[in-house]
Amino acid sequence: MSKARPKLNPAFPPIVLAIGVACISFGAIFARYADSPPLVKSAYRVGISAAIVVPLAVIFYWREYRGMSRREILLNVLSGLFLALHFATWITSLDYTSVASSVILVDTIPIWTAIFNLAFGVARPSRTMWFCVFLSVLGAAIVGYGDISFDGRALFGDALAVAGGAAAAAYIICGREVRHKLGLVPYIGLCYGTAALALWAVVLVMGYPVTGFSSVTWGAFAGSALMSQLLGHSSYNWALGYFSSAFVGIMLLGEPIGSAILAYILFGEIPAPVKFVGFALLMTAIVMAARDEK
Repeated sequence: MSKARPKLNPAFPPIVLAIGVACISFGAIFARYADSPPLVKSAYRVGISAAIVVPLAVIFYWREYRGMSRREILLNVLSGLFLALHFATWITSLDYTSVASSVILVDTIPIWTAIFNLAFGVARPSRTMWFCVFLSVLGAAIVGYGDISFDGRALFGDALAVAGGAAAAAYIICGREVRHKLGLVPYIGLCYGTAALALWAVVLVMGYPVTGFSSVTWGAFAGSALMSQLLGHSSYNWALGYFSSAFVGIMLLGEPIGSAILAYILFGEIPAPVKFVGFALLMTAIVMAARDEK
């Protein structure tokens, strides 16, 4: 069911990815406003998105589902499971370790993407892309440095954050393998639907509260679903149909920059001067990776 991708206006991909970065950057803002357990935030974020996109995918794109091979179905389902695992591990890590440590460790996504690509023979990143991986992780480390603290629970939280980064990389790679053959809507329909089922199963089994929240929290749930997930993540999933998983993994690290800008605008939080060095390294990595991408 492979099909050629339409030719694009050269200005279109950067616009889509810029929108994706901006929308995903709102995720941390909505999470701050949502007063609920971390896994409940994730379940509503993906669940609301799935409730919108799954019916559209089934009604209008069922022919594409019928044409999928078993391998493509498996990879699509795996992408959803890895997305759920990413949210479950990373967001939960914030309850055990510092925000700085969690951000540094989950932002190892480009490293895991490159390693998985090599290990499974999916793609071999160029030397320039490897250098961009190094710059992006170094930049993320500088952004997260400053308020790192350790206690008896920190090691477990750090392990969860690392698992979150690895899961995000696997989500990207599985998505890349499917997206160059399957359209965006049917792909995210099965992906988000799988992730929503997995997250809601965990929430219900753990007995977390799912009702009785304030109007602000409900608004944050809706915002994270419509903006951060449906527009943000879907922009990256669209990009997987055209770009390498290594490049998309590096582009995801634009989120800390966007979140910092939004935190300054909304909360008056001014980043420490050293963080601007990290932002500069992240931007350099993104620009270099974009130039290297064919």
